[in-house]
Amino acid sequence: MSTASPPALRLRGHVPGSLACTIEELGGRSVVMVASDPSRRRGALTQDDGPTLAAAAGLALESHIPLVAVLSTSGASVGDGVAALHSWGTAARALSACSGVVPTIVVVAGPALSGPALLLGLADLAVMTSDSFAFVSGPNMVAQFTGVQVTLAGLGGTEVHSRSTGLAALEAKDADHALDLVAQVLSYLPSSTDEEPPFLPSDDPADRPTPELRDLLPSSERGSYDVRGAIEALADGGEQLELRPRWAPQLVTALARIGGQPVGVVANQPQTLAGTLDIAASQKGARFVAWCDAFNLPLVTLVDTPGFLPGKDLEWRGMIRHGAQLAFAYARASVPRVSVVLRKAYGGAYIVMDSRGMGSDLCLAWPSAEIAVMGAKGAAQVLYRRQDAKTRARREEEYREAFLTPWVAADRGLVDAVIDPAQTRSVVAAGLATLASKREQLRPRKHDNGPL
Repeated sequence: MSTASPPALRLRGHVPGSLACTIEELGGRSVVMVASDPSRRRGALTQDDGPTLAAAAGLALESHIPLVAVLSTSGASVGDGVAALHSWGTAARALSACSGVVPTIVVVAGPALSGPALLLGLADLAVMTSDSFAFVSGPNMVAQFTGVQVTLAGLGGTEVHSRSTGLAALEAKDADHALDLVAQVLSYLPSSTDEEPPFLPSDDPADRPTPELRDLLPSSERGSYDVRGAIEALADGGEQLELRPRWAPQLVTALARIGGQPVGVVANQPQTLAGTLDIAASQKGARFVAWCDAFNLPLVTLVDTPGFLPGKDLEWRGMIRHGAQLAFAYARASVPRVSVVLRKAYGGAYIVMDSRGMGSDLCLAWPSAEIAVMGAKGAAQVLYRRQDAKTRARREEEYREAFLTPWVAADRGLVDAVIDPAQTRSVVAAGLATLASKREQLRPRKHDNGPL
């Protein structure tokens, strides 16, 4: 008897166009797969392709399974005129309807140009191959309007979207590698928002001690370290999948499992800009938190930040508005949330990194935690600026001993427990297990109006 897999079911198989839509297995999961054919007019999306993508999105919604698209397109078909524009507009609307209901992931395996490139931004995640590029206005248009000469890769290559724009959540060698990465992402996600994330039993005990975390922090309060070490210690088998690792690297966003439970991890990275938050980091964190909340992934937040990055340019570009995005994302998240203050947690940045005020369910701190309005040096300069240097130094030390401890916050109920770093995994795992039955009654409204 043959054991060959049955052929993938193709939808709208006789409709002309560049897109093919099938139902396939990817990493053991059923997905609606849409793939463009770059050999047909360079994958230009015709008037028939928009309805094909819309049908695929509709099927994903009705079947409650993920939607995965592999695109290589030169944009809307010029030959089809305004009908092609209407077509991809239809596709964009259908893809938007999937948002927050079923996971949507787009693989860019070549060019993604003009209006249809916006489909990448509508998806939950975009995975780009090394030779792909994406932009709305091409090099010729840029040169005509600005006089600046730029290459395809320099304008919208994978390097640009990984480092500068944050569009590329993951980078792949080729299309096959990209689909492997998509399968990895989906292994942490439910097929729809109506399901729980897939539990994966692990041989790694949930109460495993983490003594290595006692040595994670450097002896100097200004010293840096790699927070990925903390995530590795907490995760089952040390496995984590970091998303957008090269964009706003002062904030780490990763998928992991703790006690078999998939979680989203948000962590300040002291190795870059001392873990301060800027516009890009706020956007990165907000997008990730909202995504995890949409698909029922509990959030684990590791805090070590001295605050928001100061700068005239940042303020002019909207630091207030973009910083509020992270606060808004945490404030509306209804999934189980556990935060751990590792070291510094100062000012507004402490608040937006899932503090008790933001609604965190379980707030923990290491004995090394410093939770305050600002650091001792800054506080002494404000409070004792008229004192001589020797007096200020003494007052600085007094401030540090009186306020830069987790016990002050614990006395006020803002920290639930001050824990030994070696207990971090076991306490976090126990907290997640307790919060597994958490349910919130959400107030009915058409939609929120967050700080976009």
